[in-house]
Amino acid sequence: MIEIKEGQKLLSHEETLKIIPHRHPFVMIDKVKLDENDPMRAVGYKCVSGNEGFFQGHFPGAPIMPGVLIIESMAQTACTLFLSKPEMKNCLAYFMGIDKVRFRQPVKPGDFLEVRVEMLRWVGRRGKVQGYAYVGDKLAAEAEFMFFIVDRPQ
Repeated sequence: MIEIKEGQKLLSHEETLKIIPHRHPFVMIDKVKLDENDPMRAVGYKCVSGNEGFFQGHFPGAPIMPGVLIIESMAQTACTLFLSKPEMKNCLAYFMGIDKVRFRQPVKPGDFLEVRVEMLRWVGRRGKVQGYAYVGDKLAAEAEFMFFIVDRPQ
């Protein structure tokens, strides 16, 4: 269950898709929680159903979510955080680098992935984010990544 406190709002899947440019089959988050009292953080959620196409080959008989897609779920959560700002309405966020990546435990079909991101630095149109992905109270992955905001091509 997702707890919502005063000042927080939970964006539905449809609301999230109005903010980020990603589309099926590359959407790695279902909902995102934003907090007006803590505008440097966001929490993303992904119900890992097992119906995702990547499970067909990763790995047959022992399916786990690819680590790069867990990192992508962090990026999409962060993308929702900064592209939800009115001044970023017609922008995209591009990866510039990924550091300090660690995978701690596999994410499997049936898991509920909670992704926590925090903006560490924001200068102009560049920033650095720390992300953590949890299944329950267990850390599944962590990473730092850098991004650059660009204007969306017309």
